[in-house]
Amino acid sequence: MKKMRIGVIGCGNISDIYFKNLTTAFDITCVQACSDLDMERAKKSAEKYGIPQVQTVDELLANPEVDIVLNITIPVGHYEVCKRALEAGKHVYVEKPLSVTVEQAKELVALAEEKGLYIGCAPDTFLGGGLQTCREMLDSGIIGKPVAATAFFGHHGPERFHPDPSFLYKEGTGPMLDIGPYFVTALVSMLGPAKSVCGMAASGFEERTITFDCPKKGEKFPVETPSHVAGMITFKNGVVATVTTSFDTWGHGIPFIEVYGTKGTLRMPNPDTFGGPIFYLKEGENEFKEAPASYPYSENSRGVGVADMAKCILEGGAHKAQGKMALHVLEILKGVLESGKTQTYVELQTTCERPEAFEDKNIHL
Repeated sequence: MKKMRIGVIGCGNISDIYFKNLTTAFDITCVQACSDLDMERAKKSAEKYGIPQVQTVDELLANPEVDIVLNITIPVGHYEVCKRALEAGKHVYVEKPLSVTVEQAKELVALAEEKGLYIGCAPDTFLGGGLQTCREMLDSGIIGKPVAATAFFGHHGPERFHPDPSFLYKEGTGPMLDIGPYFVTALVSMLGPAKSVCGMAASGFEERTITFDCPKKGEKFPVETPSHVAGMITFKNGVVATVTTSFDTWGHGIPFIEVYGTKGTLRMPNPDTFGGPIFYLKEGENEFKEAPASYPYSENSRGVGVADMAKCILEGGAHKAQGKMALHVLEILKGVLESGKTQTYVELQTTCERPEAFEDKNIHL
C-alpha cells in the first residue's frame, strides 16, 4: 500500500499521540519529517519515533518528500503555517481551531480550494468508535426525530495538568475555543449545520496559578478571555442545543452530550475521547440502557482524520474532518463569544455538509 508522507510542524504537548498513531496505527501514513521552533525538541521526537528528517519549517515546507503538513503549533500559529504550507503545494491538516479568526479560516479554505489541495482540521474524535456508533443509532431512528440537545464541559482549568497553560487563557483560546470544538463538531457531525447562535460569557478569576508539578509551578498569569461560556445553537434542521464550556468548575454531574428525540434520548460519550460509554432511553422505558461501541478506533486514535484524508487524496472523494466543517464550527464558537459581548443573536454566514459516516465497521486506514 502506498503511504502518504507526513511532515509534522510542532512537537509540543499533543504531538506524542500523533507521532505514535501516524507511525504505527495506520497503514496509509508515515511521518517523513518534523520541525519545531525548539529544534532540540524536534530531534527528541525524531529519535523517539524514528522520523528520518529533522528540518526547519522552511526546509520542511520545501521538502518534496512531504505530501501532507500536519500543523500542531499553538493556535496563533495555525493561520501562518497553514497558509505557507498551502502556498508550497502541500495538503494540510491542522489542530483545532482552524485559525483564531473566522476571516483567516475562510481564507485558508478558499486557498486550498483554489489550489486543488485538501485541508482538514481536528478534532477527529467524531470518527471514533463511540461517536460513530451514536451516529448510526441516531440515523436508525432509535430516538425518533431529534428535537433538542445539550452539551456540557467543565473542569477547573488546564493549569492543573499542563506544563505551560497560559496560552489557553489568551484571546483565541479559552474553554469555548479549546474544548468547544470537540462538542460542537460532534453535534454538527450528528445534526448537520447550524443557522444562528447566542451566548453569555464570564470569567470567575482574573488570574490563574500553575499548580501542575512542573518547572513553572507557582507562576501566575492573567485571564484574557472568558473562562465560562454558555451558548445556544439553532440548527438548520430545527434542533436547539445548549452548549456550556468552563474552566471555572471544580466538578459536575451533567452528561457530556445528550440528544433528545421524539421517541427517546441518546446520551453520548465525552467527545474529547474516541470510545464509549453510550446510553439510550426509549419511549415508554424508565431506565437508560448501555450500547456497546460497534465501530473501530475506540482507543485514543488522534490522527484518524489525517489517515482518512490521506486515503481520500490517494483514492479521491471527500474526507470527513473537512476544513469547511471546521470553519463552520469556528464561526459557531466565535459567534457565541460575540453574542456574549453584544447581547445579540448572531446569524451564521458559513455552512457545511454533514460528514459521511464510516460505512465499514471493519475499516482499517
